[in-house]
Amino acid sequence: MRIAFQGTAGAYSEEALLKVFPEAKPLGFPTFHQVFEAVEAGEAELGVVPVENTTAGSINQTYDLLLESDLHVVGEIVHRVEHCLLAPKGTALKDLHAVKSHPQALAQCDGFLARMRLTPIPVFDTAGAAKELAEHPEPGLAAIASRRAAELYGLEVLAENIEDYPHNYTRFFVIGHKELPRGQGPYKTSIVFAVRHRPGGLLEALSVFAEAGVNLTKLESRPRRDKPFSYLFYLDLEGHLEDPGPAQALLRLLRRVAFLKVLGSYPAHANGGVSAP
Repeated sequence: MRIAFQGTAGAYSEEALLKVFPEAKPLGFPTFHQVFEAVEAGEAELGVVPVENTTAGSINQTYDLLLESDLHVVGEIVHRVEHCLLAPKGTALKDLHAVKSHPQALAQCDGFLARMRLTPIPVFDTAGAAKELAEHPEPGLAAIASRRAAELYGLEVLAENIEDYPHNYTRFFVIGHKELPRGQGPYKTSIVFAVRHRPGGLLEALSVFAEAGVNLTKLESRPRRDKPFSYLFYLDLEGHLEDPGPAQALLRLLRRVAFLKVLGSYPAHANGGVSAP
């Protein structure tokens, strides 16, 4: 199975997908947009994209692309992210003055960078930063990436677990054309909606879940691109779209909002995550 991800070999997205799909053929792309395009065009059967990190928050571009795309969320993966400081062999920690990595990785290691007085340089990918550093080493320059990236590109690990908080996890969505056949165990459903511009509009919308006895696990707002200073709400709830509670809640929600899109129903990661179709 071909599975698209953003980045190059050694990226955390690749690690996450191989954890759940060990026999897959990972296909790396420079941007999230190209990952979606690869799945939409059939170049890959599935895609794996990050949606949020416990330290740095949501990856907004992924949510924007989910809104625009016809692809479904078919699974989620939660992956422990352990950042390492990498440099060409023979480099001393005291000689470093700058470090390259993805903006999310830099944000997750902000305290370490401040203590070491290292200037952050954002690039498109953690593993890509490691690969570029190995191919074009510069004095005083390091990269933040995984230990696997160090092994792949022949770099030395100068420091490990440099993330500011030990409970550093990234949640990934698995995206595809069709939802997987429903299996055993708890499910989640992700939706996006817009409320009517009137007093109590959001409260009125959210009340449908309490009325149906449905628990919400996430609620986040994002600006609407087509209506300045208007907002969309991304919401995760417990249960499958076909379960009585969620089905009832979404039917009532449809009558109370200006826009509603179901992104997908998928197995909750805490109970085994996703499985290959």
